[in-house]
Amino acid sequence: MLGRFIAARARLIVVLGIAVALFAGVIGAGTINALSLNRFEAPGSESMRVRDTLAREYRTGSPNLTLLVTARQGGVDSPAVTEAGEALTRELASYPGVGAAWSYWSRGEPETLRSRDGRQALILAWAPGDANQVRRDLLPTLTPAFTRTSDAVTVRVGGSDEVFRQTMTQARQDFLRAELLVLPLVLLLLWWVYRRISPALVTVGIGLFAVLGSLAILRGVVAFTDVSTFAANIALVMGIGLGVDYGLFVVFRFREELRGGHAVPDAVARTVRGAGRTVLFSGGTVAASLSVLLVLPFPFLRSFAYAGVAVVLAAVVGATVLLPAALKLLGHRVERRGPVPEVTDGFWYSAAHRVMRRPFAFGGAALAILLLLGAPFLGVRFGLPDDRVLPTSAPARQLYDQVRAGFPVEEADAIQLVASGASPESVAPYAAALSRLPGVARVDSSAGSYQGGARSTDRTDRVDGLDRLDRLGQRLVVLPTSARLAEDATGLVREVRAVPAPFTVEAGGYPAELTDYRDGVTSKLPLVGALIVAVTFVLLFLMTGSLIAPIKATLLNVLSLSVMFGALVLVFQQGHLSGLLDFTPTGSIEPSVPILMFCIAYGLSMDYEVFLLARIKEEYDRTGDALASVPLGIARSAPLVTAAAAILAVSFATYATGQVVFLKQLGIGMALAILVDATLIRGVLLPVLMRLAGPANWWAPRPLRRLHRLIGLTD
Repeated sequence: MLGRFIAARARLIVVLGIAVALFAGVIGAGTINALSLNRFEAPGSESMRVRDTLAREYRTGSPNLTLLVTARQGGVDSPAVTEAGEALTRELASYPGVGAAWSYWSRGEPETLRSRDGRQALILAWAPGDANQVRRDLLPTLTPAFTRTSDAVTVRVGGSDEVFRQTMTQARQDFLRAELLVLPLVLLLLWWVYRRISPALVTVGIGLFAVLGSLAILRGVVAFTDVSTFAANIALVMGIGLGVDYGLFVVFRFREELRGGHAVPDAVARTVRGAGRTVLFSGGTVAASLSVLLVLPFPFLRSFAYAGVAVVLAAVVGATVLLPAALKLLGHRVERRGPVPEVTDGFWYSAAHRVMRRPFAFGGAALAILLLLGAPFLGVRFGLPDDRVLPTSAPARQLYDQVRAGFPVEEADAIQLVASGASPESVAPYAAALSRLPGVARVDSSAGSYQGGARSTDRTDRVDGLDRLDRLGQRLVVLPTSARLAEDATGLVREVRAVPAPFTVEAGGYPAELTDYRDGVTSKLPLVGALIVAVTFVLLFLMTGSLIAPIKATLLNVLSLSVMFGALVLVFQQGHLSGLLDFTPTGSIEPSVPILMFCIAYGLSMDYEVFLLARIKEEYDRTGDALASVPLGIARSAPLVTAAAAILAVSFATYATGQVVFLKQLGIGMALAILVDATLIRGVLLPVLMRLAGPANWWAPRPLRRLHRLIGLTD
């Protein structure tokens, strides 16, 4: 038996555990630099085909670098500024790693590259390569090289890749700062829960073991596939949280066994057999929830699955092997000082009894509150991320605030069209039709430039490659207004694609790439949800042998998550509390973070469900009383669930102090979901449903009961 093996070799296991943690720390130290940077892109999509065609056939692409040039005196048409602008354009075009560059001064002075007041102008550039090449290799040297002030101009660097390079840098700083805040705070809370410092220290140690172990595991995963840098942040967030969660459960169970009169070695063995099994189930539900992300064809989201599974593996090993060994060495020093009240005298026992006596009143009130809090999610609007995920103090954010305020068109966000089998004669009416779309400022093509359905006569074509027919077809550029981009970039992309063309045409460019990514992610939401429900349903059946328990758990989890998503819409889409939380609402939510939050929150909600059901099932198996077992099981597990939820919620809430909107969403949404789940869901609705179901709580058809006896995971 594992428990007796651990008890007999506790000192050796602790020494080996410390050695493994140190080794994992050395291995994991190189993980951060081995992780990849990712763009929001959908492999194989129409926009990706356009990107490849532009690079291969036209040696250009959507501009991902921007220089904002501000005249220090006069305007951008003055001789000194013109000379400086032309020199900057040539310098940027010849910079190693830059494929093409053009500007207001090299394109015949178009109004779209000049601010309304004439004091600012843009230089745009295309840097080929993936996100690693551009953000990690090119921009760290290019950005400081071109951020300058001369006698004539001031230059600032932006572009989509620079925005998300600064986002990742800021996110990493925010995560590290939050971790430095979380560790002492968690240690203090654990001391308050345990009333002893030694179990608090070993519980935090398990959290650190989970972090170091997961980073070491990710180092191995990187050898076979790309893993996003954000995976390391998830390892930090979940490592401490799950380590503390599982540590609390094991320590509470060990204390209970000691109070039952068992000797320390026997208490360790019984703890591993009982609590260890529950931790294993709990870890399985969290890992299963996150592993569902592997079905998504997006490296960015798949990375969360790798990180989540790695964290669970490390946390489960720490809680079921290392922690029991440490408890064996600590022995009775883990016990709480002072008398321990009887379970039936506690708050949770009486609360459960009270709720079960009036199930409709308490259940109806809790359900109404949850539905009210979740209602805003009905108005969710998934949108595209931009520089406003950064704080207003970020250089890239400041650049684009000026572009939005001063420029009528964001030419860097043009929609790029590649046509096949076209001629200038057939392109002309198509370009004219595109230019009549609401929110289109201009359409450039080899047949001319069009505004409002008519060909422009006051300028020549200025886009590289538009005057050169290719054997595969030709290229058009649709320039949207800044207002339409801010209002509905996705809708504009769809309208452009819907315009009938007399030839084959595909749309790309930054708005189209983000649209394809968003559509690809949201189209997979039903599949992700169905798989998570199915996998966790099977796991709960294997643990309980019941069909009703997994159904109730699924319903309760959906209610819990609806509150989280309602808060996301209310706060981050509609902008309530944006002043207090210091962010700029955009009227939409980028879908990747909610998917990640869904998987984590569903797994953690099932985590607490497993804790509660395990104790209730133990009482039911012992007494055979389907109703009396509920308050007893809740009374034994609710203090643990409440403490774990409070500590985990505090851990997540610290990330709301970060400067990146994604982190604020993660912190606030997860903290709220955990607190609601541990109170209204597990404290009210769970006992209500179990009271209403009665003996049917543990029902399953006879064939499934036989199946459970064969393959179920029982003691």
